[in-house]
Amino acid sequence: MEGTGMITGAPVHREGKKLWQYLASISASIMAVGVGTALAWTSPVLPQLYEPDSWLVITKEQGSWVSSLLALGAMLGAILSGPMADKLGRKKSLLLLTAPFLLSWVIIIFASVLWLINVARFIVGVGVGAACVLVPTYISEIAETSTRGTLGAMFQLFLTVGILLAFVLGAVLSYTAFAIICALIEIAFFASFVWMPESPVWLVNEKRKPEATLAMTVFRGDSYDPSEELAEMQREAEQAASRKSSIFDLIRTRAAKKALLASLGSMFFQQLSGINAVIFYTVTIFQASGSSMSPELASIVVAIVQTVMSGVAAIIVDRAGRKPLLIFSSSAMAVSLVALGLYFNIKANGNDVSNLGWLPLTSLTLFMISFSIGMGPIPWMLMGELFPAETKAVASGIAVMLNWFLVFLVTKTFPMMNDELGADATFWIFAGIMVVGTAFTYFVIPETKGKSSQEIQEELQGNGRFKTTNA
Repeated sequence: MEGTGMITGAPVHREGKKLWQYLASISASIMAVGVGTALAWTSPVLPQLYEPDSWLVITKEQGSWVSSLLALGAMLGAILSGPMADKLGRKKSLLLLTAPFLLSWVIIIFASVLWLINVARFIVGVGVGAACVLVPTYISEIAETSTRGTLGAMFQLFLTVGILLAFVLGAVLSYTAFAIICALIEIAFFASFVWMPESPVWLVNEKRKPEATLAMTVFRGDSYDPSEELAEMQREAEQAASRKSSIFDLIRTRAAKKALLASLGSMFFQQLSGINAVIFYTVTIFQASGSSMSPELASIVVAIVQTVMSGVAAIIVDRAGRKPLLIFSSSAMAVSLVALGLYFNIKANGNDVSNLGWLPLTSLTLFMISFSIGMGPIPWMLMGELFPAETKAVASGIAVMLNWFLVFLVTKTFPMMNDELGADATFWIFAGIMVVGTAFTYFVIPETKGKSSQEIQEELQGNGRFKTTNA
């Protein structure tokens, strides 16, 4: 059954038009392209800066800071984004985020010393962390129940487009031209998003119902009667107002605890799969593997696969459900990480790997495919779906902060783990974590496909139904 937002269950609900929900989600997701380019910028740029004839020669240790400072900035951005979104609104907050992105690219264009690049990476991190909270929140609040999965998957899809763009531009453009294109993406976001309506959920919470009705008319079309959906939002807003939201609300009820555990758990396993280590160091991994394909080309192939599969995820997530996709995703990632570790193990033991040149590319491609249809988009989607309006901003801030702390941890320690333990043991550790992630998904994460916010909360609160739903 497609979500009706109905309380009575009487079949009078007509679905609204989807065009403006798609347009607004695509426009907001241009910000995610900017996030992707910022994330992957280090992959083509750092190997250039390690070259002895580079305009700025840096060491591997300095490079690990350039990679990981973004994650520290993102933690700060995640903390600030919740209160900012509640105070200024989702739309204004998103438009304001163009400032840290543009500032960072301007610094990178004119930087002549390493510390300026580090400052730029931290600043862009603040924008990245806030965007990771605000874009999924905005999309989940404007989408109808029936399109929420597809639109929610757009954030990850556009993020992968940004990563692919960074790999391609980094391979063919100069350092400066690359940064200029990245800055232009932010200007394109601002120019398109400035015309979009504010989130009706936020407007209702602010007691601005006429504006919320107007926004709903844009998002659902003129012939749609938004009164029922608005009444549902109103009820949620009144419940939120009656109990002043605080961080303790996240552990006060059974539903809140389960939502928090599921959301933080999915973020934990998303990052401890090693995904960002793979993205940040794709070129380096291929250089180390001695694969027959050039590292730059191999990294572009991996990014293309990730982008295509994120598109597939957006199409199938409302049909297949969140939980089956997550279980498939983490299992397949475990297999590909074991295979990748095996290749490096054979190579480390001095054996001939010339006839295994296909294995690193195949393993990483399978890893990216599996990540892109489950572990990539779904934790962001769950973050927008599992929490009621009054705790969504705080909970999303905490989830994104955890996410970026783990990004920092993984990207900072990955080169060291590689040196100390070897690439084989490093990838096998990530594989073990994915096996645990599969079990966690099966037992803890609820299915949210096709359910209204109210139904999700009732299910989280309910006894026993939580575990067995749609496994």
